[in-house]
Amino acid sequence: MPFNWKDMTPVAMLALDQFVLWVNAETPYKTAKEYLNAVKAGGANKFKMGGTGSKQEDQIITVAIEKAAGVKFTYIPFKGGGDVAVQLVGKHIDSSVNNPIEAVAQWRAGKLRPLCVMDDERMPYKTKVTDTMSWNDIPSCKQSGVDVDYLMLRGIFMPGGASKEQVDYYVDLFKRVRETADWKKFMEDGAFNTTFMSGAEYTKWVEKAEKTHHELMREAGFLAKP
Repeated sequence: MPFNWKDMTPVAMLALDQFVLWVNAETPYKTAKEYLNAVKAGGANKFKMGGTGSKQEDQIITVAIEKAAGVKFTYIPFKGGGDVAVQLVGKHIDSSVNNPIEAVAQWRAGKLRPLCVMDDERMPYKTKVTDTMSWNDIPSCKQSGVDVDYLMLRGIFMPGGASKEQVDYYVDLFKRVRETADWKKFMEDGAFNTTFMSGAEYTKWVEKAEKTHHELMREAGFLAKP
């Protein structure tokens, strides 16, 4: 990339987006372990993992799953999460790591099955999404024996050199937005992690995330050769 986040001014983390391991509902796999055991038994590159773009979050997570479970997928990139969900419903791929909001319609329709969420703990939302399951009923991947966790930043930055007064204005604005009923409904509908940060805490989180991504991309072989 021709720029770095340090060229901008961090304002606030509004939420963190989850990633869920999905399979087609017509498959026999009920747990992440069952599915990944099948992937391992099938041999390298026999199972297709669909995701948004190349060398972005979905492929980085796929590599992390491969390392944690000792498996190897064929990764198939698509233009967006909606395309990925459609391809999984159509059985053109075997699994995906879509965000909740990208696959909820197909889950609700009984076409897709969530196996685990890539967070340290389950999502807190207990309202039923399908006839039998809520987001909270999906185990974390770590609970399922797959040591992978990954959260996507949904945050705000301003141009570099923004003043404290300018940043404070927007931090206050977003705090008020987060208290609205519309925002809270959007958070639950998309099963977001509602963590909020600003100031030094937010900057420190982004610094740590940069190091984590650098390591993940190095392990995956995605970084340009020096």
